[in-house]
Amino acid sequence: MKQLTKVLMDGGSSLNIMYTEMLDAMGIDRACIRPTRAPFHNIMPGKQAIPIGQIDLPITFRDSSNYRTETLTFKVVGFPPVYHAILGQPCYVKFMVVPNYTYLKLKMSGPRGVITIGTSFQRAYECEVESCELASATLTSEELTAIGKDIAEGAPDAKRTSGSF
Repeated sequence: MKQLTKVLMDGGSSLNIMYTEMLDAMGIDRACIRPTRAPFHNIMPGKQAIPIGQIDLPITFRDSSNYRTETLTFKVVGFPPVYHAILGQPCYVKFMVVPNYTYLKLKMSGPRGVITIGTSFQRAYECEVESCELASATLTSEELTAIGKDIAEGAPDAKRTSGSF
C-alpha cells in the first residue's frame, strides 16, 4: 500500500489520472495497463494528451479506524507529474464526496461516521507554483505567446465605460 500525499481533487475533470512514475513507485506492473487511445484536453494549455492506457486501482481514504475503499479507473499518462494523481468527477460520484473548496476539505460517509480529508493553504499553494513552473517549462515560447494573445483578445476592453454595451 502506498500513501499518496499530493492528490488534486478536481471536480471539474471528467476523468481520474495516474502517472506512470507513481505506478512504478507503487510497484505496479505496467502489463496491468489496458490499452486506450482516446485523447483528452486541458491538462496542459493548448495541448491534447493521449494516455498510455487505463488501470483499475483500489483507493482508500483515511485509516483503519474509519475508512472507505472503492475501485477507480484511471487514465495512465507518461508526462512529468506535479501530483501523485488527479481525482475527478468519477471519484466524487463513487465516494459520494462533498467538497468544500473554501476550506480545502472533502467529506464522505464512512462506516464509523463522516470522513474528512483536508490540506493546508500552504501545501495547495506549493503544488500550484510547481504546476505553473512545469507548464511553463513544457510549453515553447511560441505557444506561450499564442496563449497570451488568446487571453488578451478575450479580455474585456478596459477603455469601455461601465454604462456602454
